[in-house]
Amino acid sequence: MSETDSTAGGSCSALRFSDSSTGKLLLPSTPPLFISSTLSFPMKFSSFLLFFLTFLMLTGCANPGSGPDGGPFDETPPRIIGMSPALGATGEKSKKVSIYFDEIIKVENPQEKITISPPQIEMPEIKTFNRKIMVNLADSLKPNTTYTIDFSDAIVDNNEGNPLGNFTYFFSTGSQVDTMEVGGYVLSADDLEPIKGILVGLHSNLADSAFTTLPFDRVARTDDSGHFSIKGVAPGTYRIYALKDMDNDFRYTRGEMMAFLREQVVPSSFRDVRQDTLWADTVHVDTILQVPYTHFLPDDLTLLAFTELNRTRQLLKTEREPNYFRMFFTAPSAHVPTVEPLDFEKEGAWMEERSKGNDTITYWLCDTTLFNRDSLTIKYTYEATNDSTGINYLRTDTLTLIPRLTYERRKKLEAEAMEKWQKALEKRHRRGDYSQEVPPKSFLEIKYHFRSSLAPDGNPTFTLPEPAAKLDTNALHLFLKVDSANYRLAPYRLERDSFSLCNYRLRGEWRPGQEYLLNVDSAFVTGLSGKVNRTYDTKFSITPLESFGALFLLIPDADATAVAQLLNGSGRVRKQLPVVNGRVDFFYLDPGDYYVRLFNDRNGNGQWDEGCYAEGRQAEEVYYFPQAFSIRANWDVEQTWRLNELPLIEQKPRELIKQKAKEKETPRSRNAERERQKR
Repeated sequence: MSETDSTAGGSCSALRFSDSSTGKLLLPSTPPLFISSTLSFPMKFSSFLLFFLTFLMLTGCANPGSGPDGGPFDETPPRIIGMSPALGATGEKSKKVSIYFDEIIKVENPQEKITISPPQIEMPEIKTFNRKIMVNLADSLKPNTTYTIDFSDAIVDNNEGNPLGNFTYFFSTGSQVDTMEVGGYVLSADDLEPIKGILVGLHSNLADSAFTTLPFDRVARTDDSGHFSIKGVAPGTYRIYALKDMDNDFRYTRGEMMAFLREQVVPSSFRDVRQDTLWADTVHVDTILQVPYTHFLPDDLTLLAFTELNRTRQLLKTEREPNYFRMFFTAPSAHVPTVEPLDFEKEGAWMEERSKGNDTITYWLCDTTLFNRDSLTIKYTYEATNDSTGINYLRTDTLTLIPRLTYERRKKLEAEAMEKWQKALEKRHRRGDYSQEVPPKSFLEIKYHFRSSLAPDGNPTFTLPEPAAKLDTNALHLFLKVDSANYRLAPYRLERDSFSLCNYRLRGEWRPGQEYLLNVDSAFVTGLSGKVNRTYDTKFSITPLESFGALFLLIPDADATAVAQLLNGSGRVRKQLPVVNGRVDFFYLDPGDYYVRLFNDRNGNGQWDEGCYAEGRQAEEVYYFPQAFSIRANWDVEQTWRLNELPLIEQKPRELIKQKAKEKETPRSRNAERERQKR
């Protein structure tokens, strides 16, 4: 009543019990050894033997993959034993593809790893049945076209997950199969980070409009190292693009991340030789072979992807507080909006504060009588984009600006606060405490950004809650410590930020190793609301020069617009300086490891900017020095840096790369690790 059932793809058998009349699978409730106490010794022994063999076979099959005590790991990938249609078939009309294997397989992350070319508008159906993969194409087949199904490393065996390898199935609806390939990398334009899973496509239509109106001719996706390989390409001339295709239409829609090359791509090939390694066992190399193959070009294209700035300009929202109103726009503009008051006088009514791109504009009210107005009505003229034509024009809106809290509500809150203070006063009086008889005064609360120790090039800053109606520099005193008991006045200069009415910087003639005292008197600043600041005192020192290191970079091929950025270990910008005459000097660096990035600031705005496809303009160029600089105290480092010495894909230091290529654990590596553990 026993039978042996071999599991597909496995090497062991499981002992089963079945009822001959019903065919149902049965398991013994007790081991055969204990079925009867009257069994003879031979029968008992045979029953014991049967139970023991059953136990061994069941435990042997419990872990088909083998663990530390179960022998070597299975390192044999699944093997293809048949395909329908055959690989490389021509003149095909069937939209159904079947691939057969010698063991049970599974497909990992098909949506991410499998790419079909030409791209399929209607999602194809991909199914697995034990040892079989079926792909049903939903789109109509194009005539005289090579179809490729790039499985990447998605196909693995069911037990150990051994990958088949980078496998691509192909057939042609015409009389021949196109075999050219185009390869390279896609990197983020702003920081050269490899981009995983982005679509890369070819257009035989060389017009710029093809990218926005037509689906790609052929496609591929980047792997976790940013690499792509477009296969099944016919001879010809192409344009190449990368696209984060959010709407799955295989064409560019504004707002999607993209990349493009202005240069045309012409695929070619030649015969080449590569090295292949034969292993004697899981640890030792047997032979290194010279294997001929076809080398396809180009294989080193680099596409730099970016998301275009939203240039559709609309008034996004307005904001009103008692002492200001603020306008937010969806995109920058060189045009400065105009304000025409309809229910109050314009003369001296506000101070205007604009961001760099005029996409946020704040109007600080100077007339305190307007603070208590619950509504202000204005005509506002600004540059906007026509939705239908995409052309900018001057638009005028009539706006009524209402604060978040009405005047009545604010007065009520003030009364409640005063009532609360009055009750607290009465409690203090009952305790005999008469120390706080005056209600608290509302001050202009300045935020001071000071550190106890500054570098010689460090300049403290402070921020006002509102613009200053009056700023009395005679009420700010900077002192240099002469000895343990004495200070003397030190010179300083107060600078206001060019784009902010509320940010200031204190510049002094700092002496390394010396201590300073800053004294801020009351009424140093009088705000537009009439409030004044509190008194403020702070001490700080300037760090001695010997505590710092320095980095001097010679960059002979730097552009005249080049800007160098010093980065810390997490990639954040610590310092930014223009490159002048092919040189940039970073002084006063704390000991530690630093990295350097450079970008060409073509528009001179002091920041990296993306490109624009409609204008054929690439993003501003970015480069990395490929290694970290180790800075020590009282030590200078000088380095010559040639920007194009390495290709872009090799420039970004590995420590800064977030999207690192996965190092797949192969059976050989796992077996080798076990061998090392045994020693």
